[in-house]
Amino acid sequence: MAQMLVRNVEAEVVDRLKRRANRNGRSLEAEVRNVLSHAAGIDYDDSLGELRHIQEAFEGRAFSDSTEQLREDRER
Repeated sequence: MAQMLVRNVEAEVVDRLKRRANRNGRSLEAEVRNVLSHAAGIDYDDSLGELRHIQEAFEGRAFSDSTEQLREDRER
């Protein structure tokens, strides 16, 4: 993941973001990430919901161990 540094943010903007984060039960950093994701057209909560749906679809399934196949492939 990338990192960003935003300079010269007005104090009122930071205060509003802090209040918003508090209302949503998030840290300021997590709230800013959420705001940026929404602004970029990425809905974190929808993505998380989709991931949970996929996890539920695979819940209880047994998958074979591919360790032996990987070892064979490496020896080629």
